[in-house]
Amino acid sequence: MVYSQYGTTGARVSAVGFGGMRFDESRPDAENARLLLYAQSKGINYFDTAPGYCEDHSEDIFGIALKQMADIRDQIYISTKGMPANFNTADKARKAVEKSLKRLNVDKIDFYHVWCIRRMDQYELAMKKGGQYEGLLKCKEEGLIDHIVISTHLQGEQICRVIEKKEFEGVLLGANILNFQYRWQGVQAAFGAGLGVVAMNPLAGGIIPKYQKQLAFLASENETPTEAAIRFCVSCPQITIALVGFTTKEHIDIACRVATNCKPFTQTDIDRVKEHVSANMNSLCTGCGYCMNNLCPKDIPIANYMQSYNEKLLQHKSDKEMAERVIFQHEWGYLADRRADAGDCTRCGECERACTQHLDIIDRLGEMAGWEKRAKRRLRIRRIGRLVKRLRFWRF
Repeated sequence: MVYSQYGTTGARVSAVGFGGMRFDESRPDAENARLLLYAQSKGINYFDTAPGYCEDHSEDIFGIALKQMADIRDQIYISTKGMPANFNTADKARKAVEKSLKRLNVDKIDFYHVWCIRRMDQYELAMKKGGQYEGLLKCKEEGLIDHIVISTHLQGEQICRVIEKKEFEGVLLGANILNFQYRWQGVQAAFGAGLGVVAMNPLAGGIIPKYQKQLAFLASENETPTEAAIRFCVSCPQITIALVGFTTKEHIDIACRVATNCKPFTQTDIDRVKEHVSANMNSLCTGCGYCMNNLCPKDIPIANYMQSYNEKLLQHKSDKEMAERVIFQHEWGYLADRRADAGDCTRCGECERACTQHLDIIDRLGEMAGWEKRAKRRLRIRRIGRLVKRLRFWRF
């Protein structure tokens, strides 16, 4: 296993981290807990979880394993999280930390994330006077937390604004071999500021292992696309930890083998990957961002929509499935911080003229506008259904 310094914290962490959101939920918690023990035996020393992962079992699974690792507690690093919306006061933030400590069977959390910042207003909520961040600072003063870090899906420019304030010691963000052109500004900014950089979704949320045949171009000789994706994140000097979600021992073996044997990526290597991805993904958006340079008169986040559209192309989803996916993207994903919807497109063509891949962006936005309309109808029906249930309850 390869190790490096996590920013300026003094923590020496493994290049591969254990992501606690991919457990096989059909297995008993104790069986899943053994994966952490196995991962530690293979050299992994960074373990990340959160309340709510795996139907809210993940922290409990970690707790079972960490109790058994109590004698080597000083050799491992534990990470968990809390959302500003759920813990919007200092008191609530402290109670959340105390609850996680109890579930994890530890007396200190090494890295605690202000979690899932998708919009700047969520960041501002966390940082308000008497808010979550203030509560976390008190927890740090009392030794309940070592380091306060942030987990974000913000765009690069917004990440830069957050980093400039020097409130966090590390950043957890989505970066992988498919989307790194879109995410790289945030990675570079965090690295340049001396922060630890943890890459979530190094396997693109499971897309790369699932579509190895379609993504074979990612791999060099004698490696799979999955191995290439892990190697990319592990080898990039700007990335401290590739946070991989594990379900089996075999998954751990693959990641650890790649981390142990891979050679560092140079800037030349990164440039080569950019060209290779672009050349082999002529129907997929590579997230270069040229369409985002204040071109759209309606301020539609074109690249975000095109990244979401990639899922249809890679996974061959139906319109019905994509409508469901749009609901997720609006709340949690690429489209959470949009100022305009796909249906607001004026068909001016500026985005297509800027697109280096000559994608049919306008037609794709038209499709996505249809998915959004379908999604809105579905949400209305669900709300009506919940209202009817409540009315029936109160009636009886």
